[in-house]
Amino acid sequence: MPDGSGPGLGDAAEAAAIAGDERLISGVGRRLVIWAAGTTLVVLVLLGIALYAAVNQSLVATGERQLDDRAAALRHIIEGPGGRPDGDDVPAGLQFGGGTSGTIALVLTSDGRLILPRLLPPPVKEPEAGSLAAAVASGRDVRLGSLGDTPVRILTTSVDSQIGPVYVQIFQDRTAETRTLNVLLAVLVGGGVVVLVVAAGVGALYSRRALVPIRASLVAQRAALRRQREFAADASHELRTPLTVVRASLDLLRRHPEAPVSQVGEALDDIGAEVDNLTHLVEDLLLLARSDSGAVPLEREPMDFGDVVAEAAASMTTAASHRDVQVVVDPAPASISGDTARIRQLVLILVDNAIRHSPTGGQVRVSVRAERQAGLLVVEDDGPGIGADELLHVFERFWRGAGAPDGGSGLGLAIAAWIVGGHDGTVEVANHEPTGARFTVRIPLDRPPAA
Repeated sequence: MPDGSGPGLGDAAEAAAIAGDERLISGVGRRLVIWAAGTTLVVLVLLGIALYAAVNQSLVATGERQLDDRAAALRHIIEGPGGRPDGDDVPAGLQFGGGTSGTIALVLTSDGRLILPRLLPPPVKEPEAGSLAAAVASGRDVRLGSLGDTPVRILTTSVDSQIGPVYVQIFQDRTAETRTLNVLLAVLVGGGVVVLVVAAGVGALYSRRALVPIRASLVAQRAALRRQREFAADASHELRTPLTVVRASLDLLRRHPEAPVSQVGEALDDIGAEVDNLTHLVEDLLLLARSDSGAVPLEREPMDFGDVVAEAAASMTTAASHRDVQVVVDPAPASISGDTARIRQLVLILVDNAIRHSPTGGQVRVSVRAERQAGLLVVEDDGPGIGADELLHVFERFWRGAGAPDGGSGLGLAIAAWIVGGHDGTVEVANHEPTGARFTVRIPLDRPPAA
């Protein structure tokens, strides 16, 4: 196995990579939330300004129209018969209003002298000189002002009377108007804050969802890199043992270069056996490496699952007899679509594994059935079974259970799992009574079995 420093350094590097990925994802998430909140804020501000301006313009237009109507009524009276505004009697129908009527009207000379009413109605303390001067110059003036704490709109306009031009100045109470605008502003600000908070929350939620595939991709990449490191470490360990045997045998041959073949035959046999082991190991390593990259295509052709299993299992009877193990095959028709060579390899791996774990005089049972939507392959042995804490690791690469027999590389069951997965199937392992392991493979049928 790799020395102790390797995994430690690898774990530290992986932890640093994970932390870096999380910082990257968190930064992207924050930027997405800020972008969503900022966009929402800009839209809310623009909509708020537009709405506030529209309401304000409507209120201004309504207020000025009311002032114009009031001024027109006063002009009609003053310019009519008997409308002399400087007489002892107030012209009939002339109403000046008061603090509770919403408007207050004054009749002034061009120099600001009050003609009517005789006394300034409260809260007016004096005519608005600026508006009067503007009206004298242009004939009409509208502006905003205040009477104490009361906001007002002031209209000053010229009127032709029997004594010459006079000026009507009207003060309009804007308290309701400003209250409406203040309430609207409060609603816009408060509602905008609520919408902004909701937008930020929704943005955070959707950013997390949007980043799930990215996070999953990064996790998958880290897992792939980890598998590559583990694969390289385990492969180097597995290659070390046969290479050590070959080197020892070669050293023996070098020490006895003149020895006849009969005396060094055992060393040559060891070299041949280990070369065979290395060949199988390298082939398995290449297959798994290519399968990880998706470079191993699986052919799909109709086949009878039972026939392929029976033929493959029958080819293992000789190897089983050398261990005094009986292989019993019970195939039933099951039509599947798959790669015949790989399905045969799957059966050979499972049966060989069962033979190697079976005791002398034991039995390996292989059966095929068509059930529901899957072709079912079951391989059982009479061996010691698999420890409960080891069942989850059976299909891991280079994994070997405690007390596993010699001769395996720890790659066969990993290859079997890959073959089953490539056929959209599942493979499970469990212990059965009274003793032994059971491997169950399910591969989808081409068509459901007849009822």
